[in-house]
Amino acid sequence: MLSSEIVVEWKPLFDFVKQVFVSVGLSAEDAHKVADVLIWANLRGTDSHGVQVLPWYVEAADIGHMKVRPNIRIEKETASTLLIEADNAFGAVVTTYAMNRVMEKAKAAGIAWAFIRKHNHQGTMGYYTLMAAEKDLAGFGWLCGNATMAIFGAKFPAIANNPVTISVPAKRYRPLLLDMALSNAAAGKLNLAKEKGMSIPADWALDDEGKPTTDPSKAVFLAPIAGPKGSGLSLMLECLGSVLIGFPKVEPVVTMKEPPFGLGSAVGNPARIRAHLQNSVFMVIDIRQFGDINTYKEHIDTMIDGIKALPKAKGCTEIFLPGEPEWRTMDDRRKHGIPIPRQTHEKLKKLADRFGLNLPAS
Repeated sequence: MLSSEIVVEWKPLFDFVKQVFVSVGLSAEDAHKVADVLIWANLRGTDSHGVQVLPWYVEAADIGHMKVRPNIRIEKETASTLLIEADNAFGAVVTTYAMNRVMEKAKAAGIAWAFIRKHNHQGTMGYYTLMAAEKDLAGFGWLCGNATMAIFGAKFPAIANNPVTISVPAKRYRPLLLDMALSNAAAGKLNLAKEKGMSIPADWALDDEGKPTTDPSKAVFLAPIAGPKGSGLSLMLECLGSVLIGFPKVEPVVTMKEPPFGLGSAVGNPARIRAHLQNSVFMVIDIRQFGDINTYKEHIDTMIDGIKALPKAKGCTEIFLPGEPEWRTMDDRRKHGIPIPRQTHEKLKKLADRFGLNLPAS
């Protein structure tokens, strides 16, 4: 823990966040969903997607952009597909709804897809595919976000870092859970570095001249993972997501009809808040329709055992599986609390004062 951080127990922090969302107009059920997604991120150490975004969410609700009573509706539906219009809903609200619907479809059809159009920030994407794995289903999804990342070879933020997530169940182990952005770091991590007063690795972001920077305040756009591979994958996911469902994100930017989204905090910037709309796609597979579920999970366990026992590279003390470091962080933070940057804590205190709530003690 850094000296600039305050540690708060997770359950009182969850209750506080839920009450903030109730105060801005969400139903108790929806407030619970959004709070759960944010605190889950903090518990797993993905602090860039945790309570740090709470002031942004509240301001977005204040101006009516994150709608507390959206008209979420199914526009098209088949036995194995859903197209959902989110109507500027809180991302956690519409995505948990979509996952519950598509999991039921997968149990009937074997494989099912949900396409979600025009939603707000979802938090950590892995939360949703884990919903499937916890029911002995396999989950796969990706986000089609705003233009914050450069296409390889350009010094212009024309594409998104489109996170990808996959989760599958195991038997003796916790589910495998991959949750990764197609940039070397998510934009929220840059904002978190600013709040902590820290520098960033040189491969995270580029400045206005397209050069690597270690100063998060000079970062203008994100750098893609693996150069052309990361930016190429992002572009193709846009084609299978946003373009397919009629709300393209890249085309308006590269044709100069809309400005790029760029980096930086959304708090205090209503125009930036209103520009933040996304699309996402989720697929669920009912493993039972392809074989025995226990046999499948035993194979996953055996694979994990084999990987963990492999000879280790020099300097490496342990081989980690996707999601494993985050599970360990969750175990620790459930016991010892969630560290919050003091600057973030001060922002939470302002929200507590505004809504007449008690901010959990450190």
